[in-house]
Amino acid sequence: MAGDVIASGRKQGERGVLPANLYQSATWRRASGRGLLYLVAIFGSTMFMFPFVWTILSSLKTGGELFRFPPTWFPEVPQFQNYPKVFEIVTWGTWTWNSVVVAGLSTFGAVLTAALVGYSFARFRYPGRDILFIITLSTMMLPVEVTLIPLYLMFSKIAWMDSYKPLIVPSFFGGSAFLIFLMRQFFMSIPIDLDEAARIDGAGYLRVFWQILMPLSIPVTATAAVLTFMAQWNAFLYPFIFLNTKAKFTLAVGIRYFQAVAGFADDTEPKYHLLMAASVMMTAPIIIMFFLAQRYLVQGIVMSGIKG
Repeated sequence: MAGDVIASGRKQGERGVLPANLYQSATWRRASGRGLLYLVAIFGSTMFMFPFVWTILSSLKTGGELFRFPPTWFPEVPQFQNYPKVFEIVTWGTWTWNSVVVAGLSTFGAVLTAALVGYSFARFRYPGRDILFIITLSTMMLPVEVTLIPLYLMFSKIAWMDSYKPLIVPSFFGGSAFLIFLMRQFFMSIPIDLDEAARIDGAGYLRVFWQILMPLSIPVTATAAVLTFMAQWNAFLYPFIFLNTKAKFTLAVGIRYFQAVAGFADDTEPKYHLLMAASVMMTAPIIIMFFLAQRYLVQGIVMSGIKG
């Protein structure tokens, strides 16, 4: 009896040692794999952040420091006055306000109408719904340059040139196919039982949309708003074509004007350091907005792909 107990204990001990070794080995492999992923992520982040960091450092240099060879990383004396100089050369404050107005109104119209169209595709059944949705998605394959000339002719006929109407009004007609797809996918992930319960209580379709679906769609709405605002803030082609008056320029067109005319009118001193300062001032609001809405941005994109 005693020998059997001792043998049984040895077997249990042997069985207990083996899983512990396997567990330690698996833990080590998991930790090493995660460490490798972190190293790759840090390296990739550094590579992507390098141009922006170089732009910030260059904006604090003098004109001659930018052309030194070998190049220097940090300015000898930080030239913080480069930023006020941009306001002295061009009407940077006016251009910033123009960009805020155009991007803000375009974002509001695009998100609102995309949510309405996405609600229609997700909740209603009518003849040709799927075909219309496929046609809507197919417009994503159409290059912007293809529609540029027809839009230019149309807006010139109705006397909308040199105004913000061509930049804002089209956003109130569905926004974009991507936003419609994003909103539709999110609405389809919301149980339809909520709509039916509200309908039983006497709520109409618009009330269901405003009071049931939209409060539940804050993540995807924030995602759509951030993506649209960033696109409109950085848009160059349409403002460059439709705006002619210098006082109506947005920042994207204003930087090009600064580079081509205002900031480089004389060759007595290279002004690329001022161009770097202008670029930083244009990029900073977008970076701040992205970090403030990062949680909603990731959540909205992930949850929009749950069902479709």
